[in-house]
Amino acid sequence: MPAFFDEGRPHDGLDYDDYREDWARQLRDEPPEGADSSERRMHHYLKYNWERQAHVHEAYAPSEELRWAVEAVQEPHLWMVLTEPWCGDSAFLLPVIAEAADLSDEVTLRILHRDDNLDIMDQYLTDGSRSIPTLVVFSDDGNELLTWGPRPKGAARRFEDLQAQYDAKTEVIADLLDYYEDGGWREADEELAAALRTAIASPTPTANE
Repeated sequence: MPAFFDEGRPHDGLDYDDYREDWARQLRDEPPEGADSSERRMHHYLKYNWERQAHVHEAYAPSEELRWAVEAVQEPHLWMVLTEPWCGDSAFLLPVIAEAADLSDEVTLRILHRDDNLDIMDQYLTDGSRSIPTLVVFSDDGNELLTWGPRPKGAARRFEDLQAQYDAKTEVIADLLDYYEDGGWREADEELAAALRTAIASPTPTANE
């Protein structure tokens, strides 16, 4: 069991409604007159990511495979997600995680702000980077069952290709966001279903189930 789990830090994270309410509050707090460019840019990210996550919720319904995988969870799970609302990947992917978690009373979703929990984030680096969103699923007694993130495999390959294509990070991010806008975020559904089936050693459902 990780020390941070024993300390109850994931348990004290935000539920999804509180996370979104905190995000909405930040949106309502317009940058003050004279704010520097970084503050205005951050507010811009928050605004457009809010619209992105709202679009995913409107367009998405969990697949039968994901429903089956989550409903197969027979003991309490704590799903810890490290993220931030300014993260473009998270705007598209966190809604999928949240809707999956909502399928079972055995699943508790808790969200930790990455920048307030860097010591935890540093235990789940991606190629040495504090990339988000990162999902970690724990059993009730603190055993780590699976990790997933920061993006689906298709998006990860796209990101690598873009890094080779562009020198400017802004162009990489813009093209990756277009990839998500075109439906790339849906890959998360299939990957979560497969990861859960593996974690709880449950078989793939047949067409008659």
